[in-house]
Amino acid sequence: MSAQEHNGTRLPASDVSPWVGLVGLATLLGYIFFARYFPEIAGLLGYPDQFGRLSGPYSAMTAMILTGGAMAAWSVFVEKVHRNPSTGIDWNNRRPISEVIDISITKLAGLWATWFIIGGLYCLGRWYWDGSYLFAMQVIGAAIIPLVLLSVPYVLWIDRVMINPRDHSWHFGAMLIGREAYDSDEVKKHWRSWIIKGFFSAFMISIIPGGFATVVESPVSEIVGDPVRLGVLLFELLFVIDVQIGTVGYLLTFRPLDAHIRSGNPFLAGWIAALACYPPLAWGLLGSIINYEVNTADWAYWFADYPALLWIWATWLVFLTAVYAWATVAFGIRFSNLTYRGVITNGPYRYTRHPAYVSKNLFWWSSVMPFLVTSGSMVDMIRNTAFIAMVSGIYYWRARTEEAHLLLEDPKYREYYDWMQENGVITARLARLLHWANPRKGAAMQPQPAE
Repeated sequence: MSAQEHNGTRLPASDVSPWVGLVGLATLLGYIFFARYFPEIAGLLGYPDQFGRLSGPYSAMTAMILTGGAMAAWSVFVEKVHRNPSTGIDWNNRRPISEVIDISITKLAGLWATWFIIGGLYCLGRWYWDGSYLFAMQVIGAAIIPLVLLSVPYVLWIDRVMINPRDHSWHFGAMLIGREAYDSDEVKKHWRSWIIKGFFSAFMISIIPGGFATVVESPVSEIVGDPVRLGVLLFELLFVIDVQIGTVGYLLTFRPLDAHIRSGNPFLAGWIAALACYPPLAWGLLGSIINYEVNTADWAYWFADYPALLWIWATWLVFLTAVYAWATVAFGIRFSNLTYRGVITNGPYRYTRHPAYVSKNLFWWSSVMPFLVTSGSMVDMIRNTAFIAMVSGIYYWRARTEEAHLLLEDPKYREYYDWMQENGVITARLARLLHWANPRKGAAMQPQPAE
């Protein structure tokens, strides 16, 4: 019996190999090294240093572009993902342009109208024109004209080889043009996908520059002996890895890469749970209504007099952050919230179905320590602990809605779910504990595909 088989079930193969993310990680770390030591590299090559360290926002975007390009190249030239049946493409059956031109025009009408509407929503959202979001708006504004121009040859090219070129975008375009029958369910799928891309792409681009600049500019030699400052720098580096590769996932949703969004989460509860964790909703909900950091310090404050504990706790927090980043790297170019783009069963998903949520919440509990307050107030302790428990509850809610979505879309996820219930290092033990504590509830907690 293989290591992946146990109790009559087998761990399904992952739809993304671990090498895609590892190639992206190596490329990103290589560029960070280059950006950090650019003055020294320029000097060795005999060029004058006119820029200093390359820590600016456009350097951060360059890192993202190179990272995404490396992962895309590996996926196509090494793993040949463009040949996967799940792309919906038959490269051996190229239609003449005359056969698809009407379809392509309809699809382009749908795409351009979608981008116009999303642009209008950006204009209406005041938060998009303040703070770090301003950079995201600059990037998106600069990209829109090339995007429109390049969409014409791309759509014509891809429609010639798609098995069914009348995809979600075509149905929305058909609705607008009114010449052919369209499926309203397909139009809904189109908009779920593009709302996800529009909302999260702007957010991810907005947070790229800050962490990247911190990592490139930090004086490593000065902080290497300080567990707190070194820990914070490593947190920042790992968050940069997460954000850079995660942003690639939102942008590279192309069929030839087999990275297209196959469906957005159809459940309202899933959208509420996910969007509550991001601006602008998070500013009011997590930042104010259930703020769990009132009169708190953090781990560095409480362990300040215990150097050994500082190193131990910093190591623990770095480990949790590394698991969180690893969970994103495992997706390669397919990371995005609220979407189904295949099933990931390798990396940290080999041990628990939701490694990012588990590690992120453990990090918050371990770093903020909401049950300890500088005011000495029992009320603050109770409130903070209750509120961070609510935040963890929101992430549990997100996990359940995501499972319901994936169970609805792919039988492979049911195989993965069942295998994890029996064999997952973390998941199986939690399932047994829940069943032992409450057999009825443990059985009821099995998510079922929605009807």
